Amino acid sequence: MDLKPHASGDFSIAVVQANSSLEDQSQVFTSPSATYVGVYDGHGGPEASRFVNRHLFSYLHKFSKEQGGLSSDVIKRAFNATEEDFIQLVKRSLPAMPKIASVGSCCLVGAISEGELYVANLGDSRAVLGRKGFDGENQKISVVAERLSTDHNVSCEKVRKEVESLHPDDQAVVVCIRGVWRIKGIIQVSRSIGDAYLKKPEFNRDPIFQQYGNIVPLKRPVLTAEPSIVTRSIRPHDLFLIFASDGLWEQLSDQVAVEIVFKNPRAGIAKRLVRAALQEAAKKREMRYSDIQKIEKGIRRHFHDDITVVVIYLDHHKESFHSKGMLGSITAPVDIFTYNSDDVEENQVMGAF
Repeated sequence: MDLKPHASGDFSIAVVQANSSLEDQSQVFTSPSATYVGVYDGHGGPEASRFVNRHLFSYLHKFSKEQGGLSSDVIKRAFNATEEDFIQLVKRSLPAMPKIASVGSCCLVGAISEGELYVANLGDSRAVLGRKGFDGENQKISVVAERLSTDHNVSCEKVRKEVESLHPDDQAVVVCIRGVWRIKGIIQVSRSIGDAYLKKPEFNRDPIFQQYGNIVPLKRPVLTAEPSIVTRSIRPHDLFLIFASDGLWEQLSDQVAVEIVFKNPRAGIAKRLVRAALQEAAKKREMRYSDIQKIEKGIRRHFHDDITVVVIYLDHHKESFHSKGMLGSITAPVDIFTYNSDDVEENQVMGAF
């Protein structure tokens, strides 16, 4: 989706699929007074990211109405309610679908309301702000990248130490396998929605799940669904926000990404970022961009991950959107190989709103 208006600017979305089933999900909700962004990067299957896509925003709306507006507490409650609902779904679904106990999703949410920006996340999807800078040497306006989210990934030493400090009696809570740090040798992210078998000991004891595999004896949860939340006022030099799954950040640095947005036209800017990431993935394999485009889903996961990008421009003192009173919700297609991306239901307004 090349470009659409929101309460204080424009936004653009692009998705590229690598997995057999698209595990990334995303959505943007716009109203005259607020803009909500969600990027959900699933792992182990698409079920958790699809579940978050259907439920999280409705909880945000419900709790913000109850508490008279958006706040960090509202966001935490919405994350917690979504997690609890998904765990209940896992319990109900286990006999017919034992693998659902090992499905999870990273969760990145941004909200702009009354001049305040909220960024909440679990996992390693990332929100990066592009703000105006100044190049003293060339006397030119430049752009500076400011990371707003925390990567909950044990490849970061700080996160690794955090997990280890919570499990002093478990020397093998984080292990390095073939050069990659993983919790229990399984997963890199330390926070998520789902991954029930790494949070609830009863799933590991369940005979049905034991037949499926990945038995991890737990004394206590090794993952959490407690989001990191950053709140800050929108400032005059803030230009735009990039919300993206780690598929983008595996290929592009924060600074390279904001420079691409800063130097190029708005229309199709999310697609341009995806293309830059794919070009980088192709370069690493000494391939051409056109070659990587031809690789089928599933096989393509060996070259890059699913990539979701949402770019939100921040146009200060913009009034045109308010006067129209527009309301809408855009959700990326469930699977872009089977659901034409041009057919996204742009006017679909979620029932909860």
